Amino acid sequence: MIPKKDKLTDDERIEILRNLTAEYAKAKTYLPRSKSPLEFDANGTWDQAHWQMLTNAGGPGIAAREGDQLKITHVAFEGDKLVLEINGGLKSGTRFRDRLEVGVGNSTRPVSSGSGVATLGTNLAINFHKPMENLTAADVKKILAPLMTFDLRTVSRLYVETLPPEMQKAIADKRALEGMDREQVKLALGNPVTKYRETKEGIDLEDWIFGRAPGKITFVTFQGAKVVKVKEQYAGLGSETAPTRIIVP
Repeated sequence: MIPKKDKLTDDERIEILRNLTAEYAKAKTYLPRSKSPLEFDANGTWDQAHWQMLTNAGGPGIAAREGDQLKITHVAFEGDKLVLEINGGLKSGTRFRDRLEVGVGNSTRPVSSGSGVATLGTNLAINFHKPMENLTAADVKKILAPLMTFDLRTVSRLYVETLPPEMQKAIADKRALEGMDREQVKLALGNPVTKYRETKEGIDLEDWIFGRAPGKITFVTFQGAKVVKVKEQYAGLGSETAPTRIIVP
């Protein structure tokens, strides 16, 4: 069955992504670990017997208990469902390409650096049973109230208050600045649409690209852990926004 398409506007999607991604909450009940999203009804109910089964002996276990801190690490729109990755989701840390090697003669080397990180979180799908429309991040937080609470002063906001004034203002204005790290860029702009990696003159660079054509495109370039360049441009339909480089998963 093909999922129903949501009816959210681009601005509504961006608002939800910016105000839920990297947001912190506190668990009000246990959340089982699950690679496939746990079903949670938009009316605030869920299959508690199924969730309990997932936490029993032999199951994947518990991702969070009552009172534990949660972080929404990814947000996705899937038809009539809003899918949230909690605490990095449930990942083994190994990928198919980590097992690949290439070489010449008797010498081989791994294709990947094997830098995948294992996580013991979970995934949650809010089922609206109809195309989503007129939805805000605040609405989503109210729907999630039986599972978690979002404090008025979340950990992310408290963290922002420790930053220099110019960086606080940039985050409030949804702008990236040179010198920011990845977490600070996510607080300002949310998750990038695309990531690219390249090496120039022996220096490894990573570009995060925000926005889509037609409209404003923001390129944020990292060298190591810090932003070294921010570039904005406006692109029309069919415009090229970045050269062909290695896509970062």
